[in-house]
Amino acid sequence: MVGRHSRFALADTFQQAVGGFLLAGPFVVTQEVWDLAASMAWYQLGVTTLLVFAIGYAALYRADADRDPDREAEVAGVPVRFVSLMAVSYLSVFVLALAFDAPNTFLGAQFGTDHRELAWVTLKAVSVGSVFSVIGAATADSLF
Repeated sequence: MVGRHSRFALADTFQQAVGGFLLAGPFVVTQEVWDLAASMAWYQLGVTTLLVFAIGYAALYRADADRDPDREAEVAGVPVRFVSLMAVSYLSVFVLALAFDAPNTFLGAQFGTDHRELAWVTLKAVSVGSVFSVIGAATADSLF
């Protein structure tokens, strides 16, 4: 028997997006997150990325006993639901950051026209926000 969450549909991505955007918003518009990102080293970006993947996997497949990653559709050996969750978690933060002009607002005075550094810090800020966004996205996917 297939669990009730085994079939992945576009509606699941929309549910993830609602949860991802909901929890991403407060972190995108907080000066402390951008200051934190500016002071992060490259390896801390790696650690936050690993955290997002670990939290996402645990929330989807360990917290929900009815969901089995081996019974889900896959792309390159990875469950489509998990791929969608990761995309939503990062993209929701990134889209909000750009929509609110957060990089320029919080970092413009510090980095001016150094677009490479601005992009690097934005990537780190997105990784910080995604730690929380993935929780909202996975929760919304699991609840609905």
